[in-house]
Amino acid sequence: MAQNATIYKVELSVSDMDRHYYETHKLTVAKHPSETDERLMLRIIAFALNAHEYLEMTKGISTDGEPDIWQKSLGGELDVWVALGLPSEKVMRQSCSKAVKVVVYPYGGRTAEIWWEKIKGGATRFENLQVTNFSAKDTVELAKLASRAMKLQVNIQDGEVMVSAGDTVLYITPLNWKTAA
Repeated sequence: MAQNATIYKVELSVSDMDRHYYETHKLTVAKHPSETDERLMLRIIAFALNAHEYLEMTKGISTDGEPDIWQKSLGGELDVWVALGLPSEKVMRQSCSKAVKVVVYPYGGRTAEIWWEKIKGGATRFENLQVTNFSAKDTVELAKLASRAMKLQVNIQDGEVMVSAGDTVLYITPLNWKTAA
């Protein structure tokens, strides 16, 4: 019998001084049975980094052809496509043709670095592609914050990310491997 997704309730307060965005989002996030706490928390941080009133979580890991997070315009066009992990060059090409901006968040330490070395030559042609890596140390620490009911405060300033959950404060430094034009 297949396992069901685990539901997480998240109150996410975002203070993004870089983009002048300040809002609290109440999210219901379904964690797929095969998804780790590390990936779940990275999805939430990716949401915070791209926060917008129209940004929303998708079915994600359980659905091919959809990103983990997307932002659609009022007309239904894809403005932002956010994916986690190590997509193939083909998947990035398809994503870049579907959305105005594509953001990929690789993670996994050395595995992500090897993936980027292999793919970065071909990725340079996608002007609307941004690739931002998170260190293994940062994602492991983020995973420790996962709980079924979370209140997270995410402050972003000068590219640095501070995540607060209760008495715990983490400082995360995303590394931009490629910026969108």
